[in-house]
Amino acid sequence: MLGFGWAGVFRKFLVESSYMWWPATLVQVSIFSALHDEDKRPKRGLTRLQFFIIVLTCSFAYYIVPSFFFPSISAMSIACWIWKDSVTAQQIGSGLYGLGIGSFGLDWATVAGFLGSPLATPWFAIANTLVGYIIVVYMVLPIAYWTNVYNAKNFPLISSHVFTDNGEPYNTTRVLKSDFTFDKDAYNQYSQLNLTAFFAITYGLSFATLSATLSHVLLFHGKSMWQQSKAALTDSRIDVHTRLMKKNYKSVPQYWFLILLAVTMALALAACEGYNKYLQLRYWGLLLACGIAFAFTLPIGIIQATTNQQPGLNVITEYIIGYLDPGRPVANVAFKTYGYISMVQALAFLQDFKVGHYMKIPPRSMFLVQ
Repeated sequence: MLGFGWAGVFRKFLVESSYMWWPATLVQVSIFSALHDEDKRPKRGLTRLQFFIIVLTCSFAYYIVPSFFFPSISAMSIACWIWKDSVTAQQIGSGLYGLGIGSFGLDWATVAGFLGSPLATPWFAIANTLVGYIIVVYMVLPIAYWTNVYNAKNFPLISSHVFTDNGEPYNTTRVLKSDFTFDKDAYNQYSQLNLTAFFAITYGLSFATLSATLSHVLLFHGKSMWQQSKAALTDSRIDVHTRLMKKNYKSVPQYWFLILLAVTMALALAACEGYNKYLQLRYWGLLLACGIAFAFTLPIGIIQATTNQQPGLNVITEYIIGYLDPGRPVANVAFKTYGYISMVQALAFLQDFKVGHYMKIPPRSMFLVQ
């Protein structure tokens, strides 16, 4: 709930601004409108509610097929069917462990499982993701793997697991002491930790993603952010939704958010200091993690509010605490949780406020029910 506390700071930019339209919220607004609005049925047509019920019934009936009767249709590969015993064919055609060339899925949960529903994502964002995917997966990754960069062939083509030098799954318990701290001597005797080519490239691109996020926001939204900051002092440049909300409902006082932030921060500090033996994270680590999450809430929020894509802070937080406080894996996880998940919660809170903004729900009611 730490993110809920500082979400109020960014309402002017991410909720009240007409430029921040949050594509995913429009899907929810459409559903609520279909359920509650009384439409007149057009001649030889359907109301929105009737159409929604038909789609809901059909999708519910179909979901049983891939989820229960035929799970195999979730990911099917033509290359894997033809060359069942070929490792290369599996690497090229498998949609789960390979490049996925010639594979397809008939399960909507598979389609929308990683990047969210494509129906709620703008076309330009989908095209941008597709181009990046083709460059990384179909060009960079095959070159890195089949030229055996850093012994890439010793490990699977695509996997998020870690491995020993000879390609076996890495047993992390062998390099940890009884107090869950890193045992360097055991590590030197066992094996260095190895990533697959795909996972290593993905981790590297995670750093580039954050740099690109900051650059994009400053170049394309910097002017509007500055204008919004000046307008916040005079209540000028208010869009129609904000004008109606201010006219009909009381806004949430800023001190509500500050009280929530103070309480949750105090509890988090008490947990880190009181249970430091188990969490391994000191108070300065918590404050730094929250500072990182706070700093990235606005730029990443702008990206999510305009493209329906949310760059993550999981890699950068792991890197920072790993450098500042090495040898403490539990502290690494705790730092990532406070530094990444708190930002996710803040953006989820703001997204829900945007739904209430569109649906004209009292802001104080939205705050309380969260």
